[in-house]
Amino acid sequence: MKKFLAFTMAAAMTLSLAACGGGGDKGGDTSGNTAFKLGGTGPLTGGASIYGLAAQRGAQIAVDEINAEGGAIQFELKYEDDVNDPEKAVNAYNALKEWGMQISLGSVTTQPGIATSSYNFADSIFAMTPSASSPDVIEGKDNVYQMCFSDPNQGTASALYISEQNLAEKVFIIWKSDDNYSTGIKDKFMAEAEELGLNVVGNATFTEDSKTDFTVQLTQAKQAGADLLFLPMYYEPASLILSQAKAMNYSPKFFGVDGMDGILTMKGFDTSLAEGVMLLTPFNADDEDEATQHFVKAYQDKYGETPIQFAADAYDCVYAYKQALETAGCTPDMSAADLNAKLKETFPTITFTGLTGDGAGITWDATGAVSKSPKGMVIENGAYVGMD
Repeated sequence: MKKFLAFTMAAAMTLSLAACGGGGDKGGDTSGNTAFKLGGTGPLTGGASIYGLAAQRGAQIAVDEINAEGGAIQFELKYEDDVNDPEKAVNAYNALKEWGMQISLGSVTTQPGIATSSYNFADSIFAMTPSASSPDVIEGKDNVYQMCFSDPNQGTASALYISEQNLAEKVFIIWKSDDNYSTGIKDKFMAEAEELGLNVVGNATFTEDSKTDFTVQLTQAKQAGADLLFLPMYYEPASLILSQAKAMNYSPKFFGVDGMDGILTMKGFDTSLAEGVMLLTPFNADDEDEATQHFVKAYQDKYGETPIQFAADAYDCVYAYKQALETAGCTPDMSAADLNAKLKETFPTITFTGLTGDGAGITWDATGAVSKSPKGMVIENGAYVGMD
């Protein structure tokens, strides 16, 4: 377990695509700005809205706290809805650029993040995504950074944890073949499982067009004798797998990843189905440290629910920006391009202590990849409980 918790996650996330905004105007006249214009895209409506709303709300709490301090660093926050769609994410990015965005929170989810990050790079608008975790989001873009640990490292850490805890004799993987997030985690999991001697007895795929019926995949897993299913996916298909497995009287252990965070607040979901589900996440709302409890209370008071990882990651993004902007001596009347240059120099030099990670401090390298440790969680009685 100690080895697992010490496992350092290097990750990558936020945005990419191409075209429309490259070069040209870098956010317009900023000479009269008294606050940094901070923009982001995320699914504020639709099936993935739990993630987008959480990120927006977490970021807003941080902005409100910082602005209330009355210091030199002030923010104006604006989120645009991308409905978890890459094309709409590009439109949302362009709307934010037109608004005058100087620094960016990228996109919340992976596919839109891949779609928007190349625009950030071409436009010299620095971005730090809270949760778009595919390496493709930051690859070749030295001004696109991540807060959440990367997809491949989730796969490695998951295999390591399952092996060290002797959780399974036979592992089966169900993964989404048309999603970079799912495939990236699956590939690394399988490679690490082979190194560790984990017995992976099979795997089965699904796509966006076939994400409602998992009878075939579950039957394959059951026939293979799998006693643990590894689910590198978001919470919506995972919830159906849990429900359909119960209907088949099939009760293996389930091990998920950070995309499963949010399943307990999914509308209409029977949380008893998730009892015993394990997952990796950089944040535990039940942690008793002062910073976590302050954030959880503020979130609950404002929004009436317990924050998930995506909210904590976005909260951390805003405070990391505050630290970097202060360190670099930036002012809100600077252009996006000038801020971009300063932040590229500064972020690799700072250590940030936030809500996410294990308290050892969060750092970045010059590629935008983050280093921090995950937390193992298990769902018990409708709540996340730390496994350490």
